[in-house]
Amino acid sequence: MAAEQSANGLTNAHTPTFGLASGPITEVHAFWLAGMSCDGCSIAAVGAQQPSVEQLVSGSIPGLPKVVLHHPVLDVEAGEAFIKPYRLARDGKLGAPYVVIYEGSVADERIAAHHGGYWSAMGADHDASGQARPIPTAQWLSDLAPGAAAVMAIGTCATWGGIPAAAGNVTGSMAVMDLLGKDYVSALGLPVINIPGCSPVGDNFTETVSVVLMFLAGVGPLPEFDELGRPAWMFKGTVHNRCVRGGHYEEGVFAQNYGERECLVELGCWGPVVQCNIVSRGAIGHAGGCMNTGGICIGCTMPGFPDAFAPFYKAPPGKTISSLASRAVGSFIRPLRRITQRRSNLTARWNKTGQVPSGWGHVDASGPLFKAVTYFYRKLQYTGAYSPASERQRRLQAEAHSYIGESKRKIEEEAGI
Repeated sequence: MAAEQSANGLTNAHTPTFGLASGPITEVHAFWLAGMSCDGCSIAAVGAQQPSVEQLVSGSIPGLPKVVLHHPVLDVEAGEAFIKPYRLARDGKLGAPYVVIYEGSVADERIAAHHGGYWSAMGADHDASGQARPIPTAQWLSDLAPGAAAVMAIGTCATWGGIPAAAGNVTGSMAVMDLLGKDYVSALGLPVINIPGCSPVGDNFTETVSVVLMFLAGVGPLPEFDELGRPAWMFKGTVHNRCVRGGHYEEGVFAQNYGERECLVELGCWGPVVQCNIVSRGAIGHAGGCMNTGGICIGCTMPGFPDAFAPFYKAPPGKTISSLASRAVGSFIRPLRRITQRRSNLTARWNKTGQVPSGWGHVDASGPLFKAVTYFYRKLQYTGAYSPASERQRRLQAEAHSYIGESKRKIEEEAGI
């Protein structure tokens, strides 16, 4: 520690040290690869805010090194200048730790090669005759993965295969972990990390990058991932668990048309079984999100997407049983809650006068049935506990009432309260 002490007394003891480096480092390279992709994952990532890509690439997050992003669209370099760092990493000559980020499905390039072509490629090598041969991104993935500190699949196409791997496809598309295999671990011992979604929530991706870097840097614990490599703190719960419309399902009230505020299950929503956090986190900047804006869940974060959730906008078969059960329970629970809600919307003064002095609308006076139900409800509510206007309260307030209580009583009598 003494050797690290500077003239002003500060040290660099906090600086992260990666297992691939001999000492403290200041940057980590991130090699972005795109397979059978629509680039939606890239768009989602650059829209992230907590943290933002700008924070990662500028090194402004305390304790983390700067991320040097190599992206085929966002990079300022082009041609061989852009490809050079990829080649250095592939050949073990980069001289810095790196992570690999793959977007889009991994196509089976053997199929395309059989016809003399390729599915997805980036850069080119030259054969003995000088002929340029495009390098498939699947090949880049295979070459870069062994030396990577971590391999991250972003989006459902990369994590599970997604739409390009749907029934009837001719590309042989697969997930990143299908290509690398069950036994794959990175240079620092991590299996493939999966952040699904079509497109994924950008903050889910950048947050995962940050916590993984913290672990690799030795400044944080290994985050919890589930059995499929998803960040467990994001994907453990279902859409339904966090849905803003979930209370309607509980009471057995369902939307019959788009634009209605009730539960969307009968319109084709798969939220009760889909693991996703978009309703609680929102799409961008904690705003938007499918059910928040009236859309149904089509299961885009799940490994079975899209085939397991087709046809879209058709109610799931299980909704018949679950909806009937919810309606049965809700038909009993809902009226009880409305009674309690109405009681809670009345002040003690209004209960005495039997009038609600609101100019916004008419409020019916409490009838005998409502008063009877409320009476027994109060008895249950205050059993064994302190209750307003109880004998105990009167004893505690006796001194104050002896001073001004008589005046208050006379005024209330004159006002008819």
